[in-house]
Amino acid sequence: MVGAIERGLSTRQVAAQFAIGIATAGTWARLKRATGAVRPAKQGQPKGAVLDAHANFILSVLAEAPDTTLDEMVERLRDERAVTVVRTAVWKLLDRHGQTYKKRPPMPASKRAQM
Repeated sequence: MVGAIERGLSTRQVAAQFAIGIATAGTWARLKRATGAVRPAKQGQPKGAVLDAHANFILSVLAEAPDTTLDEMVERLRDERAVTVVRTAVWKLLDRHGQTYKKRPPMPASKRAQM
């Protein structure tokens, strides 16, 4: 498709010939001119890229207060480090470091006590 544009066909002609959108033909031709290839760039960020710089902070908070919840950690990151993340990102960082977290709030020791 890009070769046809390079040989002189218009993007409209190539789009009709290959049954693709005109904008798609133009985008691929521009990508070829700019980079020399039509391979798309890798999508997304590397795993953990946002929180890796804050791993020591997160682990030290958990060492001081092991019952810190994921939501509390998200709030502390936002307030103290100006980092906005979702709790899943914190959980994934902890999982990579072999850490666990409390899934339930503290419960009374007695089985008769109201939950």
